[in-house]
Amino acid sequence: MTTTTTTFPPVETCASIGREKHSVVADMDGTLLRGRSSFPYFALVAFEVGGIFRLLLLLLASPLAGLLYYFVSESAGIQVLVFATFAGMRVSDIESVARAVLPKFYSSDLHPESWRVFSACGRRCVLTANPRVMVEAFLKEFLGADLVLGTEIGVWRGRATGLVLTPGVLVGKKKADALRAAFGENAPEVGLGDRHTDFPFMTLCKESYLVPPKPEVKAVTSDKLPKPIIFHDGRLVHKPTPVTALLTILWIPIGFLLACLRIAAGSLLPMPLVYHAFWALGVRVTVKGIPPPPVNKSSGQSGVLFICSHRTLLDPIFLSTALGRPIPAVTYSVSRLSEIISPIKTVRLSRDRDTDASMIKKLLQEGDLAICPEGTTCREPFLLRFSALFAELTDQLVPVAMVNRMSMFHGTTARGWKGMDPFYFFMNPSPAYEVTFLNKLPIELTCSKGKSSHDVANYIQRVIAATLSYECTTFTRKDKYRALAGNDGTVVEKPLLKPNKVMGC
Repeated sequence: MTTTTTTFPPVETCASIGREKHSVVADMDGTLLRGRSSFPYFALVAFEVGGIFRLLLLLLASPLAGLLYYFVSESAGIQVLVFATFAGMRVSDIESVARAVLPKFYSSDLHPESWRVFSACGRRCVLTANPRVMVEAFLKEFLGADLVLGTEIGVWRGRATGLVLTPGVLVGKKKADALRAAFGENAPEVGLGDRHTDFPFMTLCKESYLVPPKPEVKAVTSDKLPKPIIFHDGRLVHKPTPVTALLTILWIPIGFLLACLRIAAGSLLPMPLVYHAFWALGVRVTVKGIPPPPVNKSSGQSGVLFICSHRTLLDPIFLSTALGRPIPAVTYSVSRLSEIISPIKTVRLSRDRDTDASMIKKLLQEGDLAICPEGTTCREPFLLRFSALFAELTDQLVPVAMVNRMSMFHGTTARGWKGMDPFYFFMNPSPAYEVTFLNKLPIELTCSKGKSSHDVANYIQRVIAATLSYECTTFTRKDKYRALAGNDGTVVEKPLLKPNKVMGC
């Protein structure tokens, strides 16, 4: 084994200057990525598309896959993972996860030396045993790959069969054959691999370098990526290794019961008691800043409009928890279930400017109100563009910076059913929220003193971003949903009653 590992020089010795006109061909697991196992990414697809039972099936099949991989052939082991993960899945669902979920995890494991060489070359090709449908979106969109050669999966009537197409899993000589078919007689200048089954294609390159296994190597930091990952989807917070996948499966039944208990406490108890109930049930709520006192309705004064950064649909609820009193919230689109279990009044925006403005003014006459002008959530340290409508309606504006912490599950989704969002958040062992009340906006910075609504909205966005050390963006709700779900995020509501029926309230 020693002689084979010294066949090629290490990647650290490869020069990366002056390669703008060169072609590079790189393996993926263990080469472009630090991790040598593809199990976590198969597990992400299994859970996001097939749920807990598909993840359990993959976990049960993984010992067989490991035995075949290490003692029979790489190809046989990977075929087991492919079948256990993909069999019966809609290909469109696999592509959706590959586009919206996997890039976040792939990008956090990028090998610094491999990326240094790969990014320096003008033409980039990735040659991998992974299914092409699973890796192509990330490699092309985020790493700038021009060509992705991977294992092709069988499809029947739009669903994956779980089998692989000829020539089979791309390992060993099959990688070399795929390289010859793609490049012909024009051998690529640089080849990068990490194991002996990569040697056949590496010998076809003019220069080849080995990426030695070094678990201590730190991944490329997010600021050095060619494209920041602002939007991503999926329920799992961490990459599921076999151990974490097992723990997740075992925790979900317990976590769901705990979530129901926490939701019941938030919905049924008086708001002044919710803060203490949450702490007793493991939900940490930290309050910073000085919130304004409740408005005296008898004085005829308009209520305060709380301008919140948007992390989950629970933001207004934790705002109310921090204040110790229920604050109504205007929302863009939440599920019926979320409305039913909400302990505060929620009012849907119609997306008609005049109608929404009239409704918000009416609500402010009744008391304080909360709004998240981003219009949708963002998980990363970025703030989306603030809609400026709120600034035109009142000069009683209090910015609120919201931050949360989740250790197992994300409490937001763009692709899935939003009714499960609060359950997934409260299924975390010890979820946390930090609510920071900032100073009320000075009257001279409001529209009533001649400022434009866009200036006011942009100023509040910058103030909240500075408090959280976040970055302001001009992205909108439509940008997020087009990136993650392939639509503009508009929810079409079906009428619950016939047109000639009116429900009293």
